[in-house]
Amino acid sequence: MSLAAEGFITIGATRLEYRMIGPQPDEAATFVLLHEGLGSVGLWSDFPDRLAAATGLGVFAYSRAGYGRSSASAVPRLTSFMHEEAREVLPRVLDAIGFRRGVLLGHSDGASIAAIYAGSVADHRIGGLVLLAPHFFTEAFGVAEIARMRALYATGDLRAKLARWHQDPDNAFYSWSGPWLDPEFRKWDITEELAHIRVPMLVIQGEDDQYGTLDQVETAKQACQCPVEAVILRGIRHIPHREAAEETLRAIVDFTGRLRL
Repeated sequence: MSLAAEGFITIGATRLEYRMIGPQPDEAATFVLLHEGLGSVGLWSDFPDRLAAATGLGVFAYSRAGYGRSSASAVPRLTSFMHEEAREVLPRVLDAIGFRRGVLLGHSDGASIAAIYAGSVADHRIGGLVLLAPHFFTEAFGVAEIARMRALYATGDLRAKLARWHQDPDNAFYSWSGPWLDPEFRKWDITEELAHIRVPMLVIQGEDDQYGTLDQVETAKQACQCPVEAVILRGIRHIPHREAAEETLRAIVDFTGRLRL
């Protein structure tokens, strides 16, 4: 399959928007980008282009159902939504684009999805993981921040801001906030999946992340049997690839340059 620079792939009854930068997945190692809980292809901004230029690898980014210009997702969404994305959707995306080898690079919820996939599916095509501000378990203060955002969504201008990036901002927002604010989600924990990851992992975490503490990084180091490298960025919150773009890119280039891809 030859991918255009942008377009849609069809997974079952769902259309997912994508961007493809650099060599095709069947020609060279490829980064597959998994966005944050309110992210999309567009919200990666120029990061995919800079990543492709810095590494020489292909970069494929797509919007999950409910985000960007992709098909809507069903709401209310289950608290198991990240496991479903990792085990049911992501494998079909990789097959659909002709993925042969490369790196899963996820941000926030997308990082958790990447970790669940690598810890659940024995996929020899995955050479490493790059996890930006990942969640491995639920922290109360992160949930409190999401509750604060839900209040802003109802009374402030957050909905208008999200409408710039999502064709259905309500679907996007409630697909994300609904599961996170479900009381059952307090028990969410993927340390078991971490223990089954067998490829090198790079974790990049902002020291002042409003959704997760450095305990997330320590959990990865303790639970994983694979090599874990960590970069802690001082004064940085939840979006290291935007708030500290140069440092983030340098860390990724150094890490992936040492992988067998």
